[in-house]
Amino acid sequence: MTDVTEITQQEQNNTFSLVRQENGIAHLIMDVKGDSMNTLKAEFSDEIAEILKEIREDKAIVGLVLASGKADSFVAGADVHMLAGCTSAAEATALSRQGQMIFDQLENLSIPVVAAVHGACLGGGLELAMACHAIVCSDSPKTALGLPEVQLGLLPGGGGTQRLPKRVGIQKSLDMMLTGKQLRAKQALKAGLVSDVVPNSVLLATAEQLALSGKVKPKARQLSFMDKLLEGNGLGRSILFNQATKTVLGKTKGNYPAPLKIIDCIRTGVEQAPSKGYQVEAEHFGQLVMSDVSAQLRQLFFATTDMKKEQGVEGVEPDKISHAAVLGGGLMGGGIAFVTATKAKLPVRIKDISHQGISYALKYGYDLLNKKVKRRFMRHSEMQSQLALITGTTQYSGFNNVDIVVEAVFEDLTLKQNMVADIESHCQESTIFASNTSSLPIGQIAEKAQRPENVIGLHYFSPVDKMPLAEIIAHDKTSDQTISTTVAFAKKQGKTPIVVKDKAGFYVNRILAPYMNEAAILLLEGCSIEALDKAMVKFGFPVGPMQLLDEVGIDIGSKIGPILQAELGERFAPPAAFSKLIDDGRLGKKAKKGFYQYNTKSKKKLVDESVYSLLGLQVSNKAVTDEQAERCVYMMLNEAARCLDEEIIRNARDGDIGAIFGIGFPPFLGGPFQYMDKVGAATLVSKLTQWQAEFGERFAPCDALVKMAEQGESFYS
Repeated sequence: MTDVTEITQQEQNNTFSLVRQENGIAHLIMDVKGDSMNTLKAEFSDEIAEILKEIREDKAIVGLVLASGKADSFVAGADVHMLAGCTSAAEATALSRQGQMIFDQLENLSIPVVAAVHGACLGGGLELAMACHAIVCSDSPKTALGLPEVQLGLLPGGGGTQRLPKRVGIQKSLDMMLTGKQLRAKQALKAGLVSDVVPNSVLLATAEQLALSGKVKPKARQLSFMDKLLEGNGLGRSILFNQATKTVLGKTKGNYPAPLKIIDCIRTGVEQAPSKGYQVEAEHFGQLVMSDVSAQLRQLFFATTDMKKEQGVEGVEPDKISHAAVLGGGLMGGGIAFVTATKAKLPVRIKDISHQGISYALKYGYDLLNKKVKRRFMRHSEMQSQLALITGTTQYSGFNNVDIVVEAVFEDLTLKQNMVADIESHCQESTIFASNTSSLPIGQIAEKAQRPENVIGLHYFSPVDKMPLAEIIAHDKTSDQTISTTVAFAKKQGKTPIVVKDKAGFYVNRILAPYMNEAAILLLEGCSIEALDKAMVKFGFPVGPMQLLDEVGIDIGSKIGPILQAELGERFAPPAAFSKLIDDGRLGKKAKKGFYQYNTKSKKKLVDESVYSLLGLQVSNKAVTDEQAERCVYMMLNEAARCLDEEIIRNARDGDIGAIFGIGFPPFLGGPFQYMDKVGAATLVSKLTQWQAEFGERFAPCDALVKMAEQGESFYS
């Protein structure tokens, strides 16, 4: 028997090492040197092929356990960077075929092969695990299995579209691959994806025993009557695939090609032959790699990955935060407390003027966690321990050791200034005061502060538990230490923070306002509410502008508008007619009265047609043209270019991330700046100038765009 130490020394520079055990089982350990997580790279293929050959030739090996050399992850996926080197669809298709062939070799080994999974097992990592004869995974909350390639505009290219349906069925595999959904250990066991779930301490031993038993074939799936009806015959499968296609087109409006190609891969493998399915998978993978949609989504992935490594101010380390507090127990306060406790794992103290406000905030967190418990996504004990981190008070008791206070009270300058004074008198000298204001300049909030260097803006987006962006707003006296610490705090809460300059509207609301105003002007010109929303959803936004106003609150928009107009000029003037909505109590969804009906049992969103007469309009069915939709979007683009020129944002990348994560700018377009580069500055300026002559000065192209058009420049070189 070969000496284990000798193997380790010989193979210490390799990614894969083979460690033989006395019982005849060999451990195939993957450990990418120098990386915190394992990812699959094209250059590994020769090494894998060589080690598989060694396994085939060594008759002393009676079983194989595939495991990770990383402490907390299995394989996080394929290395996305390698796709950038592909210059044609044929090259990308060849990459896919290479992966398929390696995984086929693993699957075709004559000995039992068991994957021992702990931690992230995603994308190519799950395809690797599924090429094994069985999968055993740990019960750790860190363990997650999924095929999220669709989120990068791609599909699983290593046989995943063919192997997953065999393990979990057509319906479950469609659900996983079309959404990128990840399964926790128990969910994976229930779905039939894994054979067993055990504590990590016995994971390898369990995998060894399974390999030695030889019983590595997945258990036959117990099909329900509905499963048999839909998956067990041609007619049922046809209904299933057609419905999946219809659902995909309804959600994506045809803007994302990957989901339809995933359906085609699965359908081909099931209805024709697996060999044909593998061929189609590789071809589709190659086409998607070269698509502009995938290029933009991959660029977005790289940008967010880079941002995770950055500090608020380069070279300035953040201070440690051990305790946090929130002022105000409303919708925002409850959401901020929730992400602080559940994501950052920090104790958080909510201060409100009433017990009712505190109760509301606590209920907000309870309801969100209880849903996870009911879906068996988390244990009841876990929910209790997370909720125990959130406490409340109507005074300032428990604030003496707080490191950061997030203020989420009403948009009233005097009130916020008083909050600063209260925190300065009840907290430590180093305590950061972070205001969640959406419009008031931070410099004004800090105007009367004794320690203005500790005052900063921390603008979340609603609902806080879902929206990934946070704007960090530094005024001219905010210290670098405060900036870095606040950025680190937002990251711990699971947010992607961008640092922006302290000017009215900051960045996200500033570029959103002209877009919303133009949509309102189109409504007053006779376009229908429904048509406006449909046109912008078709363009790629998650919801239309009228529905967004209802969701955010029409009163919030009415408060922000005058502030932006006073600070930035008449192009921000909201339509005067919209004041009638506020007078009528139409505040949107929260008041169950806005542009849409809320006291109805209809599943479809219905327009409240009484809003037309209120605005002095006729009930409209008028459609929205592509040019009218562009008018709304180009107003946003023009303002984004101004923001970069005025250094409101640090760079175009932050501007793209802010727009996508903050207001749902279509991800497949890459963000406002990527989209402006695609359209071209000259085309933008030409269109804006045309509309300026036709509709007024609000369309005047900003100086930065005009200069770029003249010099043939772009935002990204």
